Amino acid sequence: MKKILKKLLRSILRYTSFLPDSFVVSAKYFGRLHRIPNIENPSRFTEWLQWYKINYRNDVMHECVDKYTVRQYVEAHGCGQYLNELYQICDNANDIDYDSLPDSFVIKTTDGGNGDNVYVCRDKSKINIKEVNSKVNSWLNSKLGVTGREWAYEGNNKSRIVVEKFLEDPDSLDGSIDDYKLLCFNGKFRYLWVDKNRYSNHKRGFWNEDLEFLQNVVSDHPTFDVEPKLPSNIKEMIVLAEQLSAEFPFARVDFYNIRGKITFGEITFYPWSGYVQFSPDSFDFELGKFCTTKL
Repeated sequence: MKKILKKLLRSILRYTSFLPDSFVVSAKYFGRLHRIPNIENPSRFTEWLQWYKINYRNDVMHECVDKYTVRQYVEAHGCGQYLNELYQICDNANDIDYDSLPDSFVIKTTDGGNGDNVYVCRDKSKINIKEVNSKVNSWLNSKLGVTGREWAYEGNNKSRIVVEKFLEDPDSLDGSIDDYKLLCFNGKFRYLWVDKNRYSNHKRGFWNEDLEFLQNVVSDHPTFDVEPKLPSNIKEMIVLAEQLSAEFPFARVDFYNIRGKITFGEITFYPWSGYVQFSPDSFDFELGKFCTTKL
């Protein structure tokens, strides 16, 4: 149902492209959070993200949000060894060479996000290739013409399809991988959030720049009852995140960390699109302290 509503909303928004960015993001912000955002002089992180969408322009962002071209960006910043193994890149799912693929793999479109437009194959012998291809092709160019006002995704080339190695954590209870998301402002790491057990009992926790667990901070998923232990190479991830985010006022850099092996996930600029309610509400202002509207 949630995906159907999202598609319906996207269809509606295609007919509002003539409306100013400030009006659209303010209306969506009010609809989600029931308050009017101060976009001109934001003090909240969620308000500032609306300002960021409307005002900040850096063509490199287009490269970073594309699941294929971001690989070039990561390599250019000396972090190529942390990329997941790429099997194939193509324009149409019918061009995927399944015979050359291992038994397990992941197919995704280059403009996917938030876990959308991803197909996980755990056993190639059990899939219906025709159905998989049809599903994957239906995802192509889903962001073209969508007026979410997330500038980094606008104006991108038509999306393509990447096939990558399937990452699996032998220690996982539900088959998911722990996801480490580092919030960096002007190239400086400030906060970490970690997602665990995404497929069964999804928990999300926050840590500050001193790696102190923030037990009382909650976003859109419950936090951990007991503080999880961070991997021993967390500081290596921080260094990498700061390298990859240095040229932007804000970027969230994501990594997987499986038994000490770090793998780059993605770079995103508008987490939750800025439409999230933190508890306590003061955390929104704490994050906002690191934001700047000076270009």
